Amino acid sequence: MPSLRQLVESHPALLLLDAASSRIQVGLMTRGEEPRWATSESEASRGLFLCLEELNVNPTDVSAHVFCEGPGSMLGIRTSAMAIRAWGVLAPKPVYRYRSLDLVAHTLGRPDLRVIADARRESWHCQQLGQRLKRVATGELSGVLVMPDGFRHWSTRPAGVDSTSYDLRELLATTQDADIFKTTDNPEAFHYADPSYRTWTPQIHRAP
Repeated sequence: MPSLRQLVESHPALLLLDAASSRIQVGLMTRGEEPRWATSESEASRGLFLCLEELNVNPTDVSAHVFCEGPGSMLGIRTSAMAIRAWGVLAPKPVYRYRSLDLVAHTLGRPDLRVIADARRESWHCQQLGQRLKRVATGELSGVLVMPDGFRHWSTRPAGVDSTSYDLRELLATTQDADIFKTTDNPEAFHYADPSYRTWTPQIHRAP
């Protein structure tokens, strides 16, 4: 897995989209220049494009796309992925993905911390540094817990959980050498497993 430093060295201009939290963040990273950032509090389908307008960047002109695949706002993440797929039809580019909680865990650098985000139905995405992302029931959470700012939750917030920054300008500046990015040919929101579907067999209704 490449690091951000390696990506910038390999691609003259990277466009990064992160809509995992309630604060849309878009970054333009050009080799040899300081990163430029734009943020929006609007919902993703509008906020992403307001950010692109502020940065004055055409997404088909950059060298590669980077996006957060989750966990976080499913609507925001899917909007980002859909936009990248559409741009890829017009001008194919390499695409890289990363995970929000993994980025935070590498920034904080403490293996004892559990970085969490709501997974619905009284369960939580749980990330520890150097371990696989897990889904944990509220009652099974233990240890030191932190949740990134701006991440919505519907399950009851666990007792004692602290907040931590989800400002990408800060997070990425301190994790430039962390190998947290992966290539993808199909930008999509993170799932623990591929959805499975049951075949429906039509039947004639009969009276009992």
